[in-house]
Amino acid sequence: MEAIEIARKLASLGEKADACRAYSVVIQSWNDPAAVLEGAAYILQSGGDYRISYTAFINLYNQGYYREDILPLMSKVFYEPNIKLMKSRYERNCKQLSKYPYLFRRDFVPFEELPVLFFPFDDHSGYVPYYPAEERFGDFVNFKNTVVSRNFFKDLENPVLAEDVYSQYELEYLNDNVRKSEDIGRENHIYLHYTDWGTFCSYLQCLTLRTLLESKKLVFLIEEEIAQYPIDFKERFGIDYSQYSVKPVGIREITRMIWHTQLSTHNGGDFFNEVFDNHPNLVVLPSLMMSEVVETVEKVRNVLEKAPTLRDALQGIHWPTYLAEELYHLRDRTEKDIVVGLYLQSSVATSGLDHRARIVPALFFQPHFYNIVYDLRVDKHNRTVLEAKNYDEIHKSSLFRNFKYIKTFTPMRRFTTSHGASVRFMHKSALSADDKEKGKTKTVVSDAVMERILNRSFMIDPEDRLYKDGILVRFEDGKLNPKATLTALAAFLDLPYNEETMSCCTEGGKPVRITDDGYAPGFSPVQVYKTYDEFANESERYFIEYFLRDAYEYYGYDFQYYDGQPVDEEKAAELIRGFTTINHYMKDTWMKVFREAEVSKDGERVDAEQEERVQDKLLSDYIAKYDKNRLRNVRILLEGLEFVNRNGQPLRMMPMLKLDPALLENPIYH
Repeated sequence: MEAIEIARKLASLGEKADACRAYSVVIQSWNDPAAVLEGAAYILQSGGDYRISYTAFINLYNQGYYREDILPLMSKVFYEPNIKLMKSRYERNCKQLSKYPYLFRRDFVPFEELPVLFFPFDDHSGYVPYYPAEERFGDFVNFKNTVVSRNFFKDLENPVLAEDVYSQYELEYLNDNVRKSEDIGRENHIYLHYTDWGTFCSYLQCLTLRTLLESKKLVFLIEEEIAQYPIDFKERFGIDYSQYSVKPVGIREITRMIWHTQLSTHNGGDFFNEVFDNHPNLVVLPSLMMSEVVETVEKVRNVLEKAPTLRDALQGIHWPTYLAEELYHLRDRTEKDIVVGLYLQSSVATSGLDHRARIVPALFFQPHFYNIVYDLRVDKHNRTVLEAKNYDEIHKSSLFRNFKYIKTFTPMRRFTTSHGASVRFMHKSALSADDKEKGKTKTVVSDAVMERILNRSFMIDPEDRLYKDGILVRFEDGKLNPKATLTALAAFLDLPYNEETMSCCTEGGKPVRITDDGYAPGFSPVQVYKTYDEFANESERYFIEYFLRDAYEYYGYDFQYYDGQPVDEEKAAELIRGFTTINHYMKDTWMKVFREAEVSKDGERVDAEQEERVQDKLLSDYIAKYDKNRLRNVRILLEGLEFVNRNGQPLRMMPMLKLDPALLENPIYH
């Protein structure tokens, strides 16, 4: 029985929910326009997901099917109930703009004659435009989509100029991140060029301009008025901004965070920190332990809350007076305010800051964790769910929630290389840890192979606000093709590419040196080609490549160990038995834990030789438990590399930064 017949049968039986699901299958198949229309109409009438019907109607209309039926239906159901609201918003915007000094046209198009109509799609500023003259629906538009889609701040030699900006989010972003002319002592308006007056008027049905006009930062240039850019405000309006002195950036002026995420340990994050250090439009510190950030913020908060006077606060936090005073007097002080203050008072964070810059600096933040550990769980629908306490902490943090604008970038390094470097670091840390003090927590090597394959933080929920405006950048590209990579990355982050600061690696403005353990800073490719053979064997690296094969393909890495052959449970078990290198380092560091175990028999402690044999047996049994856990995870992963979030929504690969071929200095790394 075909899907349409099943849907009709269920509908005739009054099984509305099941019928809607069946009709959804009919619509997805798109085999028969008549069946699609029938399904869309049923779902709409039966209280199903109206968005399915809405989308189906638009697709049918644009393909030329049933136009005489669909347009009246769409108008009645989706457009007409919202006319009053749209007209009210349009007239309100027109009234406010008619009084605005930096819009030079007043011949607003009558509402009934607007060349673009907007059909609301949802309750979250989502619309689909309709063009009556062309008899077609356009693409879905979300006016509050939290994405900055272009490099507005590419060139700051002149005032910002942007064409046809119709996003509410981006208009607010520009208004919030371009400094007032009075604050930097020079003309610094935001010039918005709109290429068609009728289209501009049409979009006034959906935008909210009142708060954007209050600061008088915006200059609207319509069509040929672009020739006026930039305007001499002293000559034309009698305003001489040069009479003003430069003001320090205020704590709440900073609304934009660039979140440098930690995909995993030893992933090349330090390199990108060093590249962006000293940038004139950033306040930036080296990676900070998230736990230490939380602790420092709490200490500052306690000082401020307990200080009866500003003098007392200054004695407690030792900041520049103007910053401490601003933070002390802020109403509804937040964790974000304190972190911004911590950055602004740091000479390292502000080492390269251009105080006369046209834009507010962004806060460049890389919260660091000792390790990123994911747990793998199968839900009741047999879907694989990934969970990590580290990222739960970030999602719950008010620090992140209180930044209005977040750009995210994530460095990635070849997984087997990053793994070897991580084991090396863990083992070195374990050996150098001062564990002589009785009762002190021991530093050990963890099961880094399994942690590596379960760490799929390159897969994201596309609706997650923290990753909504995010990109992945490969460490190897940054090292081998720095100009192409960093130019593209600066553009994505909406920063100017600063040749002077981004062609060298610094910390607090000072060059980074080669370290005692051989870390090669700057643009040396040494770390690209290191294999760390003594810290990872072929079985372990074969295993990693196989279970991350989808990421290898998506992000352009060739296999070096996996031979392309099928892997079943028996083959996986054979590989796990070959995990001799990781097991060696685990045993080597766990040994000191088990050596502290005292062994008694009948209430009497046994001799040293017998105690050591028991300790060795306990250690071997403990390591054997890891093999059982490895096999458990393998059975789940062999079902397929498909993952969902806690709400059951599919995760997808984070998009990768695209490089300009014309800027490549070396072949793309594979």
